Amino acid sequence: MHWETLSFEKRDRIAILTLNKPETLNALTFKMGEEFAKVIDHLKYDQEVRVLIITGQGHSFCSGGDLKSTFDMYNDPPAQAQQNAFNFYQGFLSIRSLDIPTIAVIRGHTIGAGLCLAMACDMIIASTDTKLSMSFIKVGINPGMGGTYLLPRLIGTAKAMEMCLLGEAIDAQEACRIGLINHVVDHEQLMEFSLNFAGRIANNPPIPARFIKKSIYQGLNKNLDEVLIVESFAQVTCSSTEDMKEAIAAFKEKRSPSFKGK
Repeated sequence: MHWETLSFEKRDRIAILTLNKPETLNALTFKMGEEFAKVIDHLKYDQEVRVLIITGQGHSFCSGGDLKSTFDMYNDPPAQAQQNAFNFYQGFLSIRSLDIPTIAVIRGHTIGAGLCLAMACDMIIASTDTKLSMSFIKVGINPGMGGTYLLPRLIGTAKAMEMCLLGEAIDAQEACRIGLINHVVDHEQLMEFSLNFAGRIANNPPIPARFIKKSIYQGLNKNLDEVLIVESFAQVTCSSTEDMKEAIAAFKEKRSPSFKGK
């Protein structure tokens, strides 16, 4: 498929989706959101891909929402403007509907809606030159695209308040310290490290990987007994797979397992 605002490739069992408008620091637009959602929908039916990497072309991951697109959508009457904003968010947040692990690989400017997109992924790997900010307040608006939902779940309410109310950038080391990102890597090794990291996940059996993702997110909004029901169902389901039999056989035979996703 040909995309105007994105590029897409597969390397073995890893898919790489790249925001591809470096001349605007990969600012998010309605067109990009439409294409993004189509790629995500395609991946739902791709049984080969076990991990998705989201990254940006050029020196920055994403400078946030394209200001012209953003302000144009607010020119309609309030009800329509709200629907416009909702539609804009949904294109990019479609990534939350994937059951495979997702990793944002970021560098340079990761601002506003760009940071929200990164946070919508399951994990974040950043280069040492990354600057992250919830900059919405600097342009006079409330955070959108799930920012006030995602951020406190990653770093807690107090730090989320600080980032949103100040709108100031933090560096990758600080972001890692407060739990916003998983790893900080030198720029030159960023993609090599990220592909290796994704490969280690992809080498594990994909059925329990999907259940793990589902269980963790459901656990954020359920009580312990409800989570135990989800976990016990997942364990029983996984116990009947060929991959579990392969894992046990490989352990006994002192070899590396080969998981087929069955």
